[in-house]
Amino acid sequence: MKLLKKYLLLNFSHTFFPIFLTLYIITSIIFLVKIASLTSVIQINFLELIELYSYSIPTILFYTLPISLFVSLTLTVSKLSSEYELIVITSFGLNPIKILKIFFPMLLLSACLLLVLSLALIPKADYMKSTFLEQKKTEAQFNIKASEYGQAFGKWLIYVNEEDKGKYQDIVLFQQDLTTDTFIIAEHATMKNEGSSLSLNLNEGKALQITNDINQIDFDKMVITTNIKASANINTLEDLIAYWHDMFSDEDKAEDFIFYVLASIFSIISMLFAIYIGYYNPRYQKNHSSLLAISLTTLFFVVTLQLTHIGFILLIYIPIVWIILSIFLYLKRIKPYY
Repeated sequence: MKLLKKYLLLNFSHTFFPIFLTLYIITSIIFLVKIASLTSVIQINFLELIELYSYSIPTILFYTLPISLFVSLTLTVSKLSSEYELIVITSFGLNPIKILKIFFPMLLLSACLLLVLSLALIPKADYMKSTFLEQKKTEAQFNIKASEYGQAFGKWLIYVNEEDKGKYQDIVLFQQDLTTDTFIIAEHATMKNEGSSLSLNLNEGKALQITNDINQIDFDKMVITTNIKASANINTLEDLIAYWHDMFSDEDKAEDFIFYVLASIFSIISMLFAIYIGYYNPRYQKNHSSLLAISLTTLFFVVTLQLTHIGFILLIYIPIVWIILSIFLYLKRIKPYY
């Protein structure tokens, strides 16, 4: 029996790893393209590109693992059916339910891993990614060059005539809204990065506000501050609990939580579907396992995404309906024959 169990798991691994690696590479390419598009906003080198990609790994694993597990389990059973090996396995006393018991510990472990990825590592990685991007945007604002147009400081467009070791001369700032144009002109300026904000210290200048009239203010010193956006850090279990506690008032976060949990347990609640799709008689039936497995996976994820707005009651309804449907199909088609 141990040899038979080892044989089944070995067949599963031969199917799982090619599927998982293929999905992982395809998803990684998509994320790398998205990261590359950020270069229009910020400048990053190769090591920073790898760092940004590393923040995407939990998300990539989360989306590729459950799909790979279910499709691999289905195709493993299908392969055994097509080669008439299930007939031999059944003769050893292993019915479909006993076969699922062999894979259940692995699926349970993967569900726990996916819950950790989605509820802990993805929020942490998102925080680190957003912090990294904000720092790069701050550096871009901090690195104002002389005699270049189109540079921004917060909501202001800024032009600097000369720059020498962080000291600016002949500065012009412009801001426009629906009714007012505002100009600020200064002879000298310095910039200071205070971590959570970026300040521009202007000296000896004037501010002009143009509406129907022109209002002018002369100043000796003016400080313009732009705040750097920062999300809540997640370093401890208390931080993580506080992060998800907001889902009761934050609809988007609630929908993320519902989807993460349901996607994490997908492979477990779909075990009987794998048997339903994978078990067939190759002499009388055609093998549509790949198509059916992919279609069923797509159906589950699309329906789940579309219904997350219903609320937390979905965490009960979808697993119950999904399991009942799989039991019904199993009892109708598989159990009478195997």
